[in-house]
Amino acid sequence: MRLTHRYLPGASVITIDGDVDITTSRELENCIDLVRRSLDDHLIIHASGLSFLDSSGLAVLLAAAVLAQARRVAVHLVGLQPRVARILEITGAMPAIRAHDHVEQALAAVASTGGVHFTEPA
Repeated sequence: MRLTHRYLPGASVITIDGDVDITTSRELENCIDLVRRSLDDHLIIHASGLSFLDSSGLAVLLAAAVLAQARRVAVHLVGLQPRVARILEITGAMPAIRAHDHVEQALAAVASTGGVHFTEPA
């Protein structure tokens, strides 16, 4: 698994490439903890490269979503592969996490909740 991140106004963006499973879920959890500049920032996870998600990875995402909801922000997953989307659907996790097809949609959702206006860097 490869994790990268960047910052945008009101949001921390993490890109995942590879599998999130029992051997890598702790790395994702640590990345989320380290990357968040503020607990009041939305967390956007660009997941188009996320090929597999097991229960340990799901637990990391749900814990991040619970913390975000407590701060009145959200976890946004972008570009879910059908296999990963199905896991979120059958486990009932979708209501806790906002799913978007494109990063621009997640950014628009962030802007609409906090009045933050920005465009995706080129």
